[in-house]
Amino acid sequence: MMTSARAAESGLAGPGELDRYPFAEAAAADRVGVPAWEGADPELGRVSRRAAGSRGRGLHGQLVQQLGQMIVSGDLGADRPLVPEEIGQRFEVSRTVVRESLRVLEAKGLVSARPNVGTRVRPVSDWNLLDPDIIEWRAFGPQRDDQRRELNELRWTIEPLAARLAAGHGREDVQQRLSDMVEIMGHAMGQGDALTFSRADTEFHSLLIQIAGNRMLEHLSGIVTAALQVSGGPVTGCDRPNEATLVHHGRIVDALAAGDGAAAEEAMRQLLTVHPEVERVVPAPREH
Repeated sequence: MMTSARAAESGLAGPGELDRYPFAEAAAADRVGVPAWEGADPELGRVSRRAAGSRGRGLHGQLVQQLGQMIVSGDLGADRPLVPEEIGQRFEVSRTVVRESLRVLEAKGLVSARPNVGTRVRPVSDWNLLDPDIIEWRAFGPQRDDQRRELNELRWTIEPLAARLAAGHGREDVQQRLSDMVEIMGHAMGQGDALTFSRADTEFHSLLIQIAGNRMLEHLSGIVTAALQVSGGPVTGCDRPNEATLVHHGRIVDALAAGDGAAAEEAMRQLLTVHPEVERVVPAPREH
């Protein structure tokens, strides 16, 4: 077993310390995909639930979270060797758990394993920045400001187009579901229930992308979900729900029902502009 001094030198947590980053478990529990609202079509949430892909409850999931957070935060820097035996000792887990966890991180582009070299942390340029777990880890690490800005800019690109396309592909049951989400948001806002508001908001945006009729956009649904879940920090979704946000959600629904793609696109742009976290990004380009 390694000594405490060596643990500090290694940058790894002490024996069994899988909760070094307190948000690892608590925050994940609060942000596990789109809520299963009563009466919802299970198929409509299939892409969004990918956002919770590797957040297992067992040792494997916890170790993926812990190592992923340490890499993204910079505690384990680029080209840093990761010795499976050392990891197993420090976290008191088996070789199998360590091996499977490193495979998950390798699939995300965070580490690479090569013969005669071992497993090493990869530079940020190699990370899969669209992976929902990495989105979450970056949003709560030192790169949080860049992460939120990049996500907001990505949403500004994706969602107005999705709204335009959805105007010609919406099913009646989905249209009703979107209306229900707006109603839930309105009720939640009146009750001061930010969590319920954000869950309904997340489902609204996820559904909209999924009915756009574009499979490539549909696969980005999980990214938008992750963006909504981390954009507000402790409160997911809209930081401060207000009447303007609710009005624009309603205008999107009305435009979709009328088959007016241009109106739906414009309403989405207005919605993203009034969202507090996007408002800081959209009006003016960044200086270089």
